[in-house]
Amino acid sequence: MKLLKSKQPQFAVAVRKTMKNIIILFSIIILGSLSSCTVVKEYEKVKLNDPDMALSDKAVDRFEINAQAYREAASGANGGKTGGGCGCN
Repeated sequence: MKLLKSKQPQFAVAVRKTMKNIIILFSIIILGSLSSCTVVKEYEKVKLNDPDMALSDKAVDRFEINAQAYREAASGANGGKTGGGCGCN
């Protein structure tokens, strides 16, 4: 009886370590299978190059540059009119 009691805590520790390793292994497998990394096929890339998918609107950018040029009273290096700040251009 004394022999069984001395080995019981060691067995419990071994079972606990084994269960911990199994849980870690299954967690890694599940997380790996849930990842959303997929390969985009060539025919699906057409949708990414669509002008409607652009991050900014070119017309809005041109308007902002134009408005900034008039606010600053001078423009240059962006293809607009060049002139001083006196309004005599």
